Order: sequence, then structure tokens, then C-alpha cells
Amino acid sequence: MTSRRDRGRASARADKSVKFGHVLLAGAAAAALAAAFAAAPARADETCLSPYMPKITGQEDYVYVWTLGAEGVGDGSDKLVTIDVRDGSPTFGKVIDSDSVGGRNEAHHGGFTDDRRQFWAAGLDTSRIFVFDVATDPADPKLVKTIDDFAEKTGGAVGPHGAYALPGRMLIPALSNADGTGKTALVEFSNEGEFIATHWIPDAETAKDLPGGEFADGYGYDARVLPRKNVMLTSSFTGRENYMRPFGEVAGDPEAMKKFGNSMVIWDFHARTPKKVFQVPGVPLEVRWAWGENSAHAFTSTALTSQIWLVYEDESGDWQAKAVADIGDPSKLPVPVDISLSADDRTLFANTFMDGMTRVFDVSDPHQPKQIYEKKIGEQVNMVSQSWDGERLYYTSSLLENWDKAGDANEQFLKAYTWDGKELAPRFEIDFTQEGLGRPHMMAFGAASLYTN
Repeated sequence: MTSRRDRGRASARADKSVKFGHVLLAGAAAAALAAAFAAAPARADETCLSPYMPKITGQEDYVYVWTLGAEGVGDGSDKLVTIDVRDGSPTFGKVIDSDSVGGRNEAHHGGFTDDRRQFWAAGLDTSRIFVFDVATDPADPKLVKTIDDFAEKTGGAVGPHGAYALPGRMLIPALSNADGTGKTALVEFSNEGEFIATHWIPDAETAKDLPGGEFADGYGYDARVLPRKNVMLTSSFTGRENYMRPFGEVAGDPEAMKKFGNSMVIWDFHARTPKKVFQVPGVPLEVRWAWGENSAHAFTSTALTSQIWLVYEDESGDWQAKAVADIGDPSKLPVPVDISLSADDRTLFANTFMDGMTRVFDVSDPHQPKQIYEKKIGEQVNMVSQSWDGERLYYTSSLLENWDKAGDANEQFLKAYTWDGKELAPRFEIDFTQEGLGRPHMMAFGAASLYTN
């Protein structure tokens, strides 16, 4: 089912080159969960996209927002929202299209195919994947396919967490399995939507012969590839029995609070086999590789311990992991969520959900990050998406439906800023509740010149 809202569309085409939350709880319950857990953020800024796909190296024309349906807000369904961000356009900073998928699936993450002609948008609750054509008319994406047998095809993996482009196929990290525990897998589908393979995340039994195998816990979250080193790095989160429960229930369940990931895995990418397991306490989430031709390192942030971690290749060619900086004051439980690494590998943006802050770190020496700036974005903030040229950043608010803040703190927005290397300046903002759209989560960029030049 598709619904549309059109605020008018500019006739001129830009000539440019083309690249988590909680229900408010009182007293001990809120403190317990905030102290022990951070929710699931997201990915999709231009600088962290797969190296196997074209990038928008100039200014983007559109921002696509994969949005959670909210009961009593608009049609209540998940939807892909398109926003015009072309300077000088009569609809600049406005919603120009909204395509609902019918029902709520816990819209979360997604990604483009390697040719950037399709956007795959995943639902954590139903395990459905919605495929949108974004090439025919980048201002007006169309739902063209739904994959609704994910668990059956994959052998029991559930909770597809986004989609990452590989040549001719999509790599889909899952968050859980059919019994709801954290044991999960990486899954591959062809660009046509046909299942190819399931690769289960190692646990202590299957990883017993690997370096660091004693730390393997079978949890999964993000997966990113550094092709020239033939390595893939994965991180860890929790299973469906936790991420789909109301926040207060998880906070009040000591056993549930033990079921979160504390590991990362380095893989032989071509063989799809794990090589080494790192102990990374505190739920490591987003993976961001540096892209410099001599770089061999990636960053992540840990939600529970509020740290930046560096995974790097040492002088002997072995891979190591270490904590290199705090994000805010860990004792105040800021809860780091999404991060974005600039295209030149020198600047890392890190969002913290509980205080609604974004912090900027100079990571030109990746072993010694230094905070250089901070700004409060809202009462809650989750995702940050950055243009390839580093001049524009976009922020969204929603984490998970049951975990977003309540009352006046339940802000649901997209906010756009410019960045001059020293500070963020407001560009525009959209109130997704007022607009009847829902809870904005992941962002991705579009540009017409990708398909005409």
C-alpha cells in the first residue's frame, strides 16, 4: 500500500556531481537501564557507505528517511520520506514525497545496492525487507518488492539490520534468531532479492580455536568491509527478546540485562570466515573504516561504557583493539549511539542519545582522539549522516519505538546543519510529528545526476 504527499516539485534539476531511546521511567527502573544499556543506532551517511558503490561527492539533492510508523500519527505506517535539500529549490527543506509500506515493522536501517538504483529498507520486528526503486525518479521512490520470508530463507536469522552493498549482492547483518536470543548471522541476498548464504556469528564454542575465541558471544550488529586488506569487521548488540521489549521491562529484568554483546570479530572477507575475536566491553555498535590509502583502522563506540574504540592493524600485520577516548562523562550515562567519520578520516562525529548531544573529535591521530566541539541537537538524538565533502550534516531523533523518550522530550525531527570545521550552523528542520510522518530513523542521500550522467 502506498500513500503520497506532494508539496510541489522543482522543475530545475541541480547540476552537481554525485555520495537509539526510551519511554520515560521513574526512579530505579530508568536508572538501571540507562546505567546498563544503550540502544541500537544506525548507519547510512555518505562517508560510511560501501566502497563498492558510487558516492555523491558534491551536494546531495534529496535525503531519504526510513521512518517508523507511530500510532495516531498520520497513517500510522512505516514509510520512506523524501526531503528536498537542493539550494534554491522552491521546496528546499520540505517533504516532497512519502511512500508507506502498510503497517508497522519497526523501521530501522537500510542501504543501497552497488549500482545505487535500489534502496533496501529493513524492519526489525517483522523481518521484512522493502525494496524501493530510487533511480527511475530520485524525487519519487517507489516500492517495487517486499522480501517477507527472511527467517525461512536464512535458516532462522531474524531482525535484518540494514543492508550493505557488495558486488551484485547485499550483505544483511541480522540481530537475532527465531527463538529471540542473540545468536545471529550475516546473510547474503542477490540484488534481485534471492537468498545466497547465511554466515553465523561465532560463539564461544565455534570460536574456541580462534585467537580471543573465549570472548565470542554470537551477537551481531554492524558489518563493514575494507577490501584492500580483505577484512570485514562486525560488532554486537542483543537479541529480539530484548530489543522488541518495552524499555521498562528490560530494565527490571536482571537476566535480560546480561544479554548484550561485548565482542567484535575480524573476518577473512573473501572466505567469509572469522579470524580473531576482540573483547570490547559495553556493546560496540557502528563500525566506521578509515578510507585513506595507507589507513588500516576502524572506529566504533560502546553504548554502555561511553568510549571510542579503535580496531587497527599493528606493525606485525596482526589486528588489535583498544579504547582510545571517552565520549562525554561516562558516569553521567550519555549513551553513545551513531557515529560518522569524515571522508578525509580526520573528524569523527559521535551522538549521545540521553543528553541529545553531538560531539566532534579530531582523529587525525587515531590512537589519540581529541574532542574539539559539541552541540545539543535536541532532547534526544540518534543518527548523524554526513555529506562526502563534510560541509553538511543531518540528524534524526528516534531510537526504537518502545525506547524513545516520552512527553515533551519525545521530539521527532530531522535537523540539517552546515559544518565549517569549527561549528554547526542550522540549515533547516522538520518536525515529523507535526507533519504526521512518525519517528525518523535512518537517512540516505539521493542525487539525480547519479542516473543521468
